[in-house]
Amino acid sequence: MATYEYRCADCGRFEVHLPIGSAPADCDCPECHRAARRVFSSPHLTRVPSTLSAALSREEQSQEAPEVVTSLPPRQRRRPPHPAVSRLPRP
Repeated sequence: MATYEYRCADCGRFEVHLPIGSAPADCDCPECHRAARRVFSSPHLTRVPSTLSAALSREEQSQEAPEVVTSLPPRQRRRPPHPAVSRLPRP
């Protein structure tokens, strides 16, 4: 199903969902039942970055089944500083 947009002279714009390629040039307005002309508008395409999509998915899952933390995460080992860092002046 595709979304087609029409504009009624009296009521304004409205959308109609029809099979692709079957939209007529004129359609009856759902409010005043007068003929409305088809309007060509930009498609409803959205792209969400993968990191944002993953975060939204985790947030949605946690609403119904939140993760329960039973212990602290293991402490990360501290790496020794790079030898060049030791020669830098200290404040």
